[in-house]
Amino acid sequence: MRIKNNEVAVYAIGGLHEIGKNMYCVQYQDEIIIMDCGIKFPEDDLLGINYVISDYSYLIKNRKKIKALVVSHGHEDHIGGIPFLLEKIPEIPVYATPFALSLIKGKLEEHGILKTTELHEEHEDTVLKFKKLSVSFFRTTHSIPDTLGIAVHTPLGAVVFTGDFKFDLTPVMGQPAPDFQKMAQLGNEGVLALLSDSTNAEVSQFTKSERFVAQSLHNIITGIHGRIIFATFASNLYRVSTAIQAAIDTGRKVAIFGRSMENGVDNGIDLGYLNLPKGLIVDADEINKLPPEKVMILCTGSQGEPLAALSRIANGTHRQISLQPGDTVIFSSNPIPGNTLSVNHLINKLMEGGADVIHGRVNNVHTSGHGGQEELKMMVRLVKPKYMIPVHGEYRMQVIHTQLAQQAGVAAENTFVLSNGEVVCFGPNGARIAGHIPAGDVYVDTSGTADVGNVVVHDRQILSEEGLVVAVATVDYKHKRVLAGPDILSRGFVYMRESTELISQAQKHVYHVLRNEMAKSNRPKESDIKKAIIENLSDFLYSKTERRPMILPIIIEKK
Repeated sequence: MRIKNNEVAVYAIGGLHEIGKNMYCVQYQDEIIIMDCGIKFPEDDLLGINYVISDYSYLIKNRKKIKALVVSHGHEDHIGGIPFLLEKIPEIPVYATPFALSLIKGKLEEHGILKTTELHEEHEDTVLKFKKLSVSFFRTTHSIPDTLGIAVHTPLGAVVFTGDFKFDLTPVMGQPAPDFQKMAQLGNEGVLALLSDSTNAEVSQFTKSERFVAQSLHNIITGIHGRIIFATFASNLYRVSTAIQAAIDTGRKVAIFGRSMENGVDNGIDLGYLNLPKGLIVDADEINKLPPEKVMILCTGSQGEPLAALSRIANGTHRQISLQPGDTVIFSSNPIPGNTLSVNHLINKLMEGGADVIHGRVNNVHTSGHGGQEELKMMVRLVKPKYMIPVHGEYRMQVIHTQLAQQAGVAAENTFVLSNGEVVCFGPNGARIAGHIPAGDVYVDTSGTADVGNVVVHDRQILSEEGLVVAVATVDYKHKRVLAGPDILSRGFVYMRESTELISQAQKHVYHVLRNEMAKSNRPKESDIKKAIIENLSDFLYSKTERRPMILPIIIEKK
């Protein structure tokens, strides 16, 4: 990949052909601006993986060119990867809006790198100036406070990144409406390329305002006479504010469960977004003494996370809260991709426990934070880009988004459906695909260890589906004898007490492999012997069971 000296390069290290892991870069000569650095939640087949981050190797290699990481808003798929990036490149200055910054600080503190990170607060009027590039911002609306679009100004024009957005003209919590004037001003000054949110490119209408959901939730909560358990994203402070206001209006006390929810409410209070009456928030001991019609429990777990508060309540493992007859659980969110099965399982579990469950758009208890087709076309009309790159979405969403951009006036040849790592270069004479940079997935497991690796995940899949067979033997290489064993142990493959004939035959196969391999040379390589055992035993077991368990040979040498 080669970027010419007079070209502006744009590439995604994450966020294309997927929902999550958003990370986009603008590069001109020796300066790089990074926009967002998120995570992606794993699909069910990624066993033991907590989340997925991007491959930062290109940025590590070009670390001296990085001028700033600027953040559009505080959702996990836009900020969750920041601690992992800063562990690799601690010198990057981070610029974020107040609410996003409070969330980032919590993450950096957990990773023990808060004190070594250069953090700056950004606002819609902030301008960052570097030698060759500059960055400005414009106000948008989303499902979280303090959301901004980002404009990276280059000698060839601005590269505009919308972040996640919708055009909510009646936002809640006193948040301002989108700054259409500033978007139009960018368009008049000349936008080289638009990187726009594609999440709802398949949705034909405008997205409903958060105020519509607020009224709907208020009406629903007013009609509930039992205890209410309200589950939503901890970062969706709009929805949290709506639930709390409904509790105030109906004379309910509020208990908060889940560390991220507690942190989100605390941050909202500290930043002045939440103004709660004294005595409204109570702890579990007090909430259990109140009549059900006076109680609202605000908790995490709307995505079916097994360790979140709501799942523990449903499973009966929460230390302080148990389901009661007459409870109503409100899911004020939609399942993110990969979580639908776990959310449905949780809803079933709650209903089995006797709770009424309210969920989904059909009950008007949730609205998207992403704009529909008309909003996407309006964004194109406002900023009038020469080139269009749909981001933040799966492949089909990106394709539809390019079609919408063409309807709104962008030439078909000027739209690019890119993949992660694909570099598009804009020059005085047009645009070209300039190659690829590394942009694969990096897995983070439950221990917080990054880069678990595809091989490890593949091994976990085999173990979960086929089981494990261990072959143990003691050998004397000098006299080419098998002194003990081989013994065969099965875990998750067959029940040994009912498979004595199969185990006996497997022992004979391993024995013959050991004898044959030791006879080949005076000092056979242990790796060659193990490889032969794996191949022979795997073929034999498949011939008998049509399954291929993981095979682990253990050879003990007599000294």
